[in-house]
Amino acid sequence: MNRTSSSPRLLGIVNITTDSFSDGGQFLSAPEIESHILSLCATGCPILDLGAASSNPQANPVEANVEIQRLDLTLGIIRKLKAEGRISKSIEVSVDSFNPEVQKHVLREGIDYLNDITGFAHPAMYDLLAESDCKMIVMHSLQKGIANEMHVSPDSILDRIRSFFEERLRELEAAGISPSNLILDPGMGFFLGSDAECSYRVLRNLQTLRKDFALPLLVSVSRKSFLGAITGKPPRDRFAATLACELYLAEQKVEYIRTHDPAPLYDALAIQNAIHGGHLNTDATNQS
Repeated sequence: MNRTSSSPRLLGIVNITTDSFSDGGQFLSAPEIESHILSLCATGCPILDLGAASSNPQANPVEANVEIQRLDLTLGIIRKLKAEGRISKSIEVSVDSFNPEVQKHVLREGIDYLNDITGFAHPAMYDLLAESDCKMIVMHSLQKGIANEMHVSPDSILDRIRSFFEERLRELEAAGISPSNLILDPGMGFFLGSDAECSYRVLRNLQTLRKDFALPLLVSVSRKSFLGAITGKPPRDRFAATLACELYLAEQKVEYIRTHDPAPLYDALAIQNAIHGGHLNTDATNQS
């Protein structure tokens, strides 16, 4: 499968949870996790994003030891699959957690990315993060702990995102964390409140955010609520809406896209590349 130098890097979502909004409970046993990882890696997805505690505000809190147990199981499966040659040794691992205890544990495991929906809100972690080569996905969110600030005007959302990133980046850089390790995620869906227009306003202004901060962007739109606000469909039926939005992200040169379904996105990007005169994948089977 061909990739162009401008193609986004995809993070394939591995939710090891009971109550994630679209696939909770599907990948909890070792065979289920292994099968899902093999499926994602078969598409050529270069990064696995492991989440062992749902960020859904309606979800039940998960104790740190349970989150760590789920992650250790999954990291063990990944190591085994690499050792057996069933997935590429170049596959990278991201862990989606805002719990400092969990973050400390997985940093010791040598993960490649740490994805924090609170944007690294715990200064006690900063010295450890500064010593690490791990990439940090700094996400903006209106959530504070388990509370959820739902009513925000779309007219104010960009200023709020800018203010958040300006303050947090000052704190991280003052702690000695290299900007070269930072990736910015503006948040999408309920992370931006109850008004779907907030998400669409951000999508229209991605280039402004890139210009303001000169750092790589990660955006996760997969199956999210703002897509359902337009289509009227539940999370599992937002496949086409997700793909349309992810193609837009690729057109906007977003560096990282976090997705449940990398295979159709890669197919769509290959067709888009061919239309624009890119190299055709002659290894693919031709069908009339």
